Amino acid sequence: MTTARQASRNTATPQTLGFLLLDNFTLISLASAIEPLRMANQLAGRELYRWYTLGLDGAPVKASDGLQVTPDASTTVPLALDTIIVCGGVGPHRSVQREHVTWLQTQARQSRRLGSVCTGSWALARAGLLDGYEVSVHWECLAAMQEAFPKVSLSTRLFSIDRDRATSSGGTAPLDMMLTLIRRDHGRELAAGISEMFIYDRVRGEQDQQRVPLKHVLGTTQPRLLEIVALMEANLEEPISLDELADYVNVSRRQLERLFQKNLHCSPSRYYLKLRLTRARQLLKQTPMSIIEVASACGFVSTPHFSKCYREYFGIPPRDERLGSSAVDLVPVQLGQEAAAMLESASFESVAEAPVSAAMSALDQARGEPTYASVRLRN
Repeated sequence: MTTARQASRNTATPQTLGFLLLDNFTLISLASAIEPLRMANQLAGRELYRWYTLGLDGAPVKASDGLQVTPDASTTVPLALDTIIVCGGVGPHRSVQREHVTWLQTQARQSRRLGSVCTGSWALARAGLLDGYEVSVHWECLAAMQEAFPKVSLSTRLFSIDRDRATSSGGTAPLDMMLTLIRRDHGRELAAGISEMFIYDRVRGEQDQQRVPLKHVLGTTQPRLLEIVALMEANLEEPISLDELADYVNVSRRQLERLFQKNLHCSPSRYYLKLRLTRARQLLKQTPMSIIEVASACGFVSTPHFSKCYREYFGIPPRDERLGSSAVDLVPVQLGQEAAAMLESASFESVAEAPVSAAMSALDQARGEPTYASVRLRN
């Protein structure tokens, strides 16, 4: 991927993405992946990215909310694609067909970069294209994928970028993944400008986790454990002792330890600490609270002890987390009016036998916007 990114910085040829739509794909995930590309073109004042929606036969594909999207092309049309992103949604094990698998395997042999949003990674995994890769998928699909594809290294992260694979969970997580990729391709200022346009206060990074409901992990087989965790979550500022927690649910301290080790693979004190540190990270990134205030709000008796625990768990001290968050988030965008000149000077390559990409139409419509060509790229 590095070579392609370096090339993108030194040529006017846009990167071309194909979005393969599976039946019952989630529309919000598709939009979250495409809209950053549209806005990247608008702010740059030229076509950095072009995209096509794809289906097996070109017939309309129904989203999970019942709306239908007519693909730009079928998978039988030869397109010069750089990246293919599979868009999944409800019931991916029913939506993935043999033709999807065969086509994806063909694209992989042609060294396409591959990715997915929501549950689209199911199709890539079924095609054997994710073995040995770290992969993100919507938490509802985690258990099923772990069972079906043991060679895939599944993660609870919002998104994972591992070599030439970029996989995202659902909802708005594809927006974070695409902003990260755009930042790598064209710089921090462009990614920050896009997030400003979308009123997106904080771009979540590769280390951010999905909040997987514990009920989904445990089912209904461990009501006492669920009750204990609920008590922990409700008492982060003033942590309850393990003996008190055990008394609340009428188990012994030893039974409590066994419950956590068997079902969550850690001690109850370690799990409680994780909850408090995760909450601290959210406060550091999303509020102006001082480090002392964050430490107190998360049940730490001293700032040095908080900093030590935080560094051991996340790998960086709280102060660096706060500085990194403010540095990465939003950078003021300087507006300019050089759209026409930049567009006319760019040389766009046409794709042989390809349908017209929606990218140029969207770019033409954006010419009158005050933010058009407002970000200068350091190409």
